[in-house]
Amino acid sequence: MNETENTELIPAEIGLIPTPPPGFKSGFVGIIGRPNVGKSTLMNQLIGQKIAITSPVAQTTRNRLRGILTLPEAQIIFVDTPGIHKPHHQLGEVLVKNAQAAIQTVDVLLFVVDGAVPAGKGDRFIAELAQRSPGPVILGLNKIDQQPSDDAALDASYQAIADSHGWTLTKFSAVTDAGLPELLQLLTQNLAPGPYYYPPDLVTDQPERFIMGELIREQILAQTREEIPHSTAIVIEKVQEEPTITRVFATIHVERPSQKGILIGKQGSMLKAIGTSSREQIQKLIAGKVYLELFVKVQPKWRQSRPRLAELGYQVEDE
Repeated sequence: MNETENTELIPAEIGLIPTPPPGFKSGFVGIIGRPNVGKSTLMNQLIGQKIAITSPVAQTTRNRLRGILTLPEAQIIFVDTPGIHKPHHQLGEVLVKNAQAAIQTVDVLLFVVDGAVPAGKGDRFIAELAQRSPGPVILGLNKIDQQPSDDAALDASYQAIADSHGWTLTKFSAVTDAGLPELLQLLTQNLAPGPYYYPPDLVTDQPERFIMGELIREQILAQTREEIPHSTAIVIEKVQEEPTITRVFATIHVERPSQKGILIGKQGSMLKAIGTSSREQIQKLIAGKVYLELFVKVQPKWRQSRPRLAELGYQVEDE
């Protein structure tokens, strides 16, 4: 009986990743740029599903997140990185080192800039880092929906960067979809022939628990804004899957007792609001009913401690 079951399972496992058709292309595309230029919004839009959190607060992307887009002619694995900036603590150093590492390990680099403002020192600094990429670099001018009618001067400031490095410049809006088909065509053209790296129906290589934690952190940022900018880390303690409901238990780690008070709010009102909006987002992720219970724990100076960063899942990546 067991032997029969094993022989039936083997073809099913092999069938998860099909043989690509002739001329099929694949590869890893790194998305880099300053904080808040729209990198995570762009990846979510291209993938067609929210897997990276977005927020008006700078530096919300903390992990190199892989989003997978499978087209008839190509499979593009997007690597969304933290915004490159001057780090102010150990966590910031880890995030920036991981973003810099991504530059040297991807097949194509998409350098995203904010097309609503002229190129600045931060963009030029990242341009120098982008030169280290072994593959082609595409300069992506995002937020064209926010550009003034006379956008020649704005475009020229970025065209100068592209020309000085021999890069292709393309314009798009991650919000309105304008220019995204052309961007995908450009990315595909720059990929080499290759296999399916992942099953065609997969949209991310991150485990579901990680995405749940990110969705909770997004709601904390949305509800508290500047009060608790980046002092929170989320740990999914337990997930119980039942026939009619999924029960999720999560702990929110903060650095100071005052932050814990803000998160809980008057008579628990803030924590309840965060829980309600997080639950709604998680239900979209798993397409089912969710019970979410949140706890808040004080971990003093966790962002300054390498051991605590490692415990909470933040480590410098080797690849």
